[in-house]
Amino acid sequence: MRSLAVVLAGAASCIGALVASTTLHATEGGASLYVPGLRGPGAGIVPPPGFYFENDFYSYSGRLSARTQTQIGGAVLTNVKVQARVNFATPTWVTPIEIFGGNLAFAVSLPFGDPKVSAGALIAAPRLGRAFGFKQRDSAFLFGDPVVSSFVGWHAGNFHWQVGGSVNIPSGTYREGQLSNLSFNRWIGDIYAAATWLDPKIGLDISGAVGFEINGKNNDTDYKSGNAVHADLAVSQYLTKELSVGALLSHYQQISGDSGAGASLGSYKGRTTAIGGTIGYNFAVGGTPVSARLKVLREINVENRPAGTIALVTLAFPIGQVPPPAAPVPAVVKH
Repeated sequence: MRSLAVVLAGAASCIGALVASTTLHATEGGASLYVPGLRGPGAGIVPPPGFYFENDFYSYSGRLSARTQTQIGGAVLTNVKVQARVNFATPTWVTPIEIFGGNLAFAVSLPFGDPKVSAGALIAAPRLGRAFGFKQRDSAFLFGDPVVSSFVGWHAGNFHWQVGGSVNIPSGTYREGQLSNLSFNRWIGDIYAAATWLDPKIGLDISGAVGFEINGKNNDTDYKSGNAVHADLAVSQYLTKELSVGALLSHYQQISGDSGAGASLGSYKGRTTAIGGTIGYNFAVGGTPVSARLKVLREINVENRPAGTIALVTLAFPIGQVPPPAAPVPAVVKH
């Protein structure tokens, strides 16, 4: 019998995808609310009414081509390397309130961690009063902006789908003039739709999501980041009732250019495609079902952003009384 933790894995994918990324993803400093691969298997599933908690540990290591300049914190840099080890804590409330037959839910993601940024050369920093220089580095343990989200989910047989949106709220933790930041220091909105087809007889999960990111202005740097579209596809197979493996494909593309007095590099549109794999395992701790999942993706076909490797480790579980499953229970797959 399939445990509720599998259902939670789907909810975790859609909730966790609303958290912020600290890596270079075009826009100002390359920072985007969208994280490639975070919406994976079960992305369209919303669990039954109740309280849930998800923890996502995000690791990223990437490098921008030495021939490509980027802009971070008001400075134009080249030969940039990025490493990030960031944790996102996300409590979620799926309410008993129904909208057109679907359950309404709310979530808040709180990021904290240690982003590291280094640059081979500082080209210009007119707003900071800095001159040309080499080997710029910055690292600090930081708290980021909270991301508040809401979504509604429906179920019909093997098909599950949801629509939702999230808002990044500037928290005042932005460090002006520094290379390393977890705060975007701008309002960001993201609207999305996700769907999952889960066949309980064969244990096959096909999930996809599309979204639109709307960026505001960083008033400290006079930088208005452009808007972007993003999409995710995940195909996974349950090998047993506890274990699943799958493939991931993600794409992010900026559709409007950056602007404002602080945008020294012009429109600076970015894009990337990421491919990878995932493995999930479901277990119980003291009678509480827990879903664990590892995702690893490599960014390819990159423009105006680093080519890097993304790793995500997710744990999700209900808080309090365990509600009944909201999705079909797949049989144990036999070979």
